[in-house]
Amino acid sequence: MTKHIFSLLVFLSIISTEPLFSQQFEKYFSATTMRVDYFHTGTKGQETISLDKVYEESEWSGSKTNLVDNLNFGEFLVKVFDAQTNTLIFSRGSSSIFNEWQTTDEALNGVWRTFHESVRLPFPKQKIQLTISHRDKFVGNGEMMSFREIFSCVIDPNNSNEINREQRKNNFKVLDVMNNGKPENKVDILILGDGYAKNDLQKFESDAKHFTNEIFKTHPFKEHKNDFNIRALEVVSEESGIDKPGKNIWKNTALGTKYDFFGSARYVLTEENRAMRDIAGSVPYDFITILINDDRYGGGGIYNLYTTCFTKTDKPGMEWQMDYVYVHEFGHSFGGLADEYYSSQVSYNDFYLKGTEPWEPNVTPNTNRETLKWKNFVEKETPLPTTWEKSEYDSLEKERGKLDRLAPDYYEKRKPLYDREQEILKSSQYVGKVGAFEGAGYVSKGMYRPAIDCRMFTLNVIDFDPVCSAAIEKVIEFYTK
Repeated sequence: MTKHIFSLLVFLSIISTEPLFSQQFEKYFSATTMRVDYFHTGTKGQETISLDKVYEESEWSGSKTNLVDNLNFGEFLVKVFDAQTNTLIFSRGSSSIFNEWQTTDEALNGVWRTFHESVRLPFPKQKIQLTISHRDKFVGNGEMMSFREIFSCVIDPNNSNEINREQRKNNFKVLDVMNNGKPENKVDILILGDGYAKNDLQKFESDAKHFTNEIFKTHPFKEHKNDFNIRALEVVSEESGIDKPGKNIWKNTALGTKYDFFGSARYVLTEENRAMRDIAGSVPYDFITILINDDRYGGGGIYNLYTTCFTKTDKPGMEWQMDYVYVHEFGHSFGGLADEYYSSQVSYNDFYLKGTEPWEPNVTPNTNRETLKWKNFVEKETPLPTTWEKSEYDSLEKERGKLDRLAPDYYEKRKPLYDREQEILKSSQYVGKVGAFEGAGYVSKGMYRPAIDCRMFTLNVIDFDPVCSAAIEKVIEFYTK
């Protein structure tokens, strides 16, 4: 009897609080979206933000109940306050190209650069104060990085001089790849294409369906397929393919994506934020993925910004690598997951400061069983740190690192090294267990990952480990409940 009464009380609390959340949204927001554009300027250890423009866009696709971010993911945190009452009415965490660039040699040498960025929120009914905070990395003793406010402005949605309400329509066709319900109750993914000329659009439609299928073949996304809507915009570029600055190849494309970002041949990003947002703003979305109509291995993913992935290969039998990259990079942009690999060449300096607990849920310098952030996943019998064949694996990776990734015989020479690495990852003593495996986040020593293998670690089409999966499911729940 007590059990039934408790269940009834829980049910009544749910149905009684949902209208309150709805009333909260209706009190402060209307049905459309506000987009705040700004310039982010700085160098190593210094930054400033200046307001660009404020837009009103299509319907708000996000949750109308979970307005304040409880995920604690991202390098930056946007907070929105009702200006009259100083009530916090909205917040979102995110990361950016700027914060990655701050760790490069260019920034270390004192060069200043400016990046264009955007914040999106439900369109407020009354005047708001919007603040942007950056995590303060200069902490130690294993502490989590806290947020420090770097920008604040007041926006009046009823001032016609402040808000751009132009209907920036385009003629790009919208494809409903997967429709499971109202945007406010689903995670809405928007797929854009870059480097797809008019005669490539049939390929784009096929690519959009293919990579959607790949996401939902992977745990934990496959168990939550009904929580997603997937739309695709047939964005037309003037030319096929994208820029490869290192080879002096330049293409006229709609979104301006390019390889060789931060000097890495395989890193694909775009700095054309305004162009991307203007195109995307015609349809509801929570997350953006950009498919690249090019055949060089590559992609990128930044939390709550976008995912990129190549969609062609001239190497028979290597098509699976596109599938790996797409899901891996989506893990970054959607789940806030860190790279767990540590031996591949990157352009970052001190991406994770020694002694500081990263915000990403799947890497840590901590091996204390009582304070490990994924301690609830670790069995008592699993040692911390967790032993694995790291020395042999590192020697294989060292040999791989000597190979030219862009050479015609790269995959032939890589195969025996890769095969042996996979044997290690599949047969080690603690395969399938969560522990603290040394080597993660671009650092060989003193940084740990939850499992010996995961979609965020090795170049292999496998599922996410339990810690990464839990983080992904946490994001899904935030956007759908």
